[in-house]
Parts: sequence; C-alpha cells; structure tokens
Amino acid sequence: MTKSAIDRYRQNLSIAIIGELSRVKKIPMRKATDIFYTSRLCGQIAKGLYGIDNLDYKYLASDLIDNEPELFQ
Repeated sequence: MTKSAIDRYRQNLSIAIIGELSRVKKIPMRKATDIFYTSRLCGQIAKGLYGIDNLDYKYLASDLIDNEPELFQ
C-alpha cells in the first residue's frame, strides 16, 4: 500500500470513529471531532502504533470512551 493510500485509510478510519462517538455519546459531530483529535488514540492511529489502525472503528470508539473518559466531561 502506498503512503497516500495508508493516509486515506487512516483518515476514513478517523471519520468513522468520530461518527461513532457522536452516535454513542449523543454529542454533536463538532464535539466528537474535538474529542477525537485531542485523544491519545488519534496520535496512535496517525503514527500507526501497535497496528491499532487495523482494528474496527466501533471497537476503537468504545476503547476511547472507556480509556479516556476525561475527554467527555
């Protein structure tokens, strides 16, 4: 996979996670976007750490909610 294809995949994954956060937490997309882009998860996906970008977006959204609850206060 080329670097640009990987970047597009990660961008689409991020968009899916944001949508899932908005749906599950019943918050506006803008707030979900802010939360996601300030999370540790976002940095891990951007860097491709631990193969995390290969996991399902619903799992990753749930993981963010469980492991970074301070972002939702």
